[in-house]
Amino acid sequence: MQGVARNFFTLAIIYSLCGMALGLYMAISQDHGQMPTHAHTMVAGWLMSAVFAFFYHLFPAVGQKMLATIHFWLTAISGIGLLIGLYFLLAGNAAIEPLVGISSMGFYASMLLFAFVALPAVWKTA
Repeated sequence: MQGVARNFFTLAIIYSLCGMALGLYMAISQDHGQMPTHAHTMVAGWLMSAVFAFFYHLFPAVGQKMLATIHFWLTAISGIGLLIGLYFLLAGNAAIEPLVGISSMGFYASMLLFAFVALPAVWKTA
C-alpha cells in the first residue's frame, strides 16, 4: 500500500484507536454522553477512511491524481475538526458549534469529491 491509500489507512487506524479509547473511557466512567462522538469516530473516521484506503489501493492510478490528494486532505482536516468539535459540543461548549457545522460541510464535500473520483473508475469499461 502506497501514497494516498497508505495515508488513508494510517488515518483509519488512528481514528480506530481514538474511537476505541473513547468507548473504553465511557464504559469505565459509566458516562455515555460522548456516544455520538464515539460513533462518528468509528464510522466516519475508521470505516470511511479504511474504505477510501482500499479503493485507492485497488485503483492505484486514480490515487496518483491530484484530486486524490485533495480528497485525503479535505477528509482528514474536516474529519478531525468534526470529531474534536463534536466532542467539545457534547461536553457543553456551544460556542464550538460553527466548527462542527463547517467541518460537517467539509466532510460531506469530501464524500462528494470521492464520488466524483471513484464512480468513473469503477464504471470504466475495459
